[in-house]
Amino acid sequence: MKFVSTRHAAPATSLSQALAAGLAPDGGLYVPEHRPQLQSWSAQASFAQTAAAVLAPYFQDDALETVLPELCAQAFNFDTPLRALATADDHVLELFHGPTAAFKDFGARFLAACLARLQQGRERPLTIVVATSGDTGAAVAAAFHRQPGIRVVVLYPDGRVSPRQAHQLGCFGDNIHTLRVAGSFDDCQAMVKQALGDRELQDAVPLSSANSISLGRWLPQMSYYAHAALLHQAQTGHVLNLVIPTGNLGNAMAAILARTMGLPLGQIALATNANDVLPRYFHGEAYQAQTSVATIANAMDVGAPSNFERLRWLYNDDDVALRGAFTAEAVDDAAIREVIKRRHDLHGEVFCPHTATAVARLEHLRAAGVQGHWAVAATAHPAKFESVVEPLIGRPLPVPPALAALLERPARAEACAPAYGALREVLLRG
Repeated sequence: MKFVSTRHAAPATSLSQALAAGLAPDGGLYVPEHRPQLQSWSAQASFAQTAAAVLAPYFQDDALETVLPELCAQAFNFDTPLRALATADDHVLELFHGPTAAFKDFGARFLAACLARLQQGRERPLTIVVATSGDTGAAVAAAFHRQPGIRVVVLYPDGRVSPRQAHQLGCFGDNIHTLRVAGSFDDCQAMVKQALGDRELQDAVPLSSANSISLGRWLPQMSYYAHAALLHQAQTGHVLNLVIPTGNLGNAMAAILARTMGLPLGQIALATNANDVLPRYFHGEAYQAQTSVATIANAMDVGAPSNFERLRWLYNDDDVALRGAFTAEAVDDAAIREVIKRRHDLHGEVFCPHTATAVARLEHLRAAGVQGHWAVAATAHPAKFESVVEPLIGRPLPVPPALAALLERPARAEACAPAYGALREVLLRG
């Protein structure tokens, strides 16, 4: 298996080389040269075993191929329960049982395991540069903390993440350097992309990415959708449909790619917050990046979703086919709050603001008469957003032990201007 750029102006490369580079030389995102089919699977397999089976075609003939099962066992050592909701045939896929209480732990831990292997025996350290709208940075920091030969620089929009997210981002120290940027997530993401495309900088400081533009973040996220779908079909005989809350489109693209491999996944519906670039596109408007706006579902405050390039690649840049395959709906803050309060009052269910956008979307699908078995991707533990959730449900939320341990650590972040020069200076000083 080789990997090529979405912009078609970079040579094909191996998986290991694509992981180390992060972004293709032409500024595009790496995608597989062909789309494999999963030949066999078992509903009795563990999550790590399912992950290894799903990822195996992408690791074929790569330097990491022989250690793939070990990488999966190392990265995926926590649960991904599919729980029934109070409403008939509705479920929630809980993806927040990792060390930072967010779904980003899956991709971050897998990428860290891969890059740690690839760094063995190399003299020059590798710098991972990552932009975060809330959860990615903490997951990456936790996954790479104290990894020899690797430094991490995290950029987050100052004042646009929850207090507990901000604390997580700054609580690691050691090889983790955190920058609070006086701008938006889109500013942070643009700075990271510019650094990855700066050849002169790369010669001085080898760089890679841990955003969802990285193959090492994107591909392993297929695993939890595959495992949930296989188990659900084995237990019920039904195909699992998905509602995925999305900002940068990486999580949704993982489910979409998994479905192309032949896994028993049905419809995939997208939900965003008030940043409605994707809903506008799927409703027929030309794709147009926007300046992001701040919402209570801050991890999805994205006005220029990077993985849209991968989505168009998958559909051969055919807008008609793409719009016929998916729908997206924007959910504003008032609706998010209403869903959190009502579902708790009626059913005792508690959702983070991001998961609540997907629950709102599922309710709208049901109201329109959509049938079948559906699962909402629950992307973060609600305790990470206590300032939003607790006033709505009228009670304190228990904090998961791993998150509580991080919140007890001291935290600091360096102020940074929303300008590439400021980031470049940090990267060069080591």
